Amino acid sequence: MHDALPEDPEVTGLLALMLLTDARRPARTTADGELVPLAEQDRTLWDRRLIAEGVALITAALKQGQIGEYQIQAAIAAVHDQAPRYDDTDWSDILSLYGLLEQMTGNPMVTLNRAVAAAMAQGPTTGLALLDTLSERLGDHHRLLSVRAHLLELAGDTQGAIVEFQVAAARTSNLREQRYLITKAAHLANN
Repeated sequence: MHDALPEDPEVTGLLALMLLTDARRPARTTADGELVPLAEQDRTLWDRRLIAEGVALITAALKQGQIGEYQIQAAIAAVHDQAPRYDDTDWSDILSLYGLLEQMTGNPMVTLNRAVAAAMAQGPTTGLALLDTLSERLGDHHRLLSVRAHLLELAGDTQGAIVEFQVAAARTSNLREQRYLITKAAHLANN
């Protein structure tokens, strides 16, 4: 599609997003297929060539001044992909980008991601407060529960995190996610 519409910034943004996302694929799962969260991924496995190509594309698209959803998503992925270590991630930039994306879409999953970014940039209490605004829109969706569990863990509420991880595991039909959430709860219970 990009070959047919090379000047369309959203098409370019989508291609950049796809490249930046695919660049992390080798580190997303273990050899036996278990999920590896972003914070624990071996970044040396990320495809630097795809990252460079994606960053160049999103940089060019954003310069056109016609910002769209795919471009913002690609910009978020670029911030993640360019951080040499998880601890080097510019969470303030990611928070700002999610804020812009949330204004454009009103999507509760974007708000969920913004809550994670807020927790990382400003502390887990800030993220948890944002999650409270989502309960009515997302109900007992497993992603809301798993994010709450993660933020409770960051806030030091181990028992609350265990409960939320267990409930989230019961709510998902994805077996990989389920195993990951059950393992997280068990790990917290044993420490």
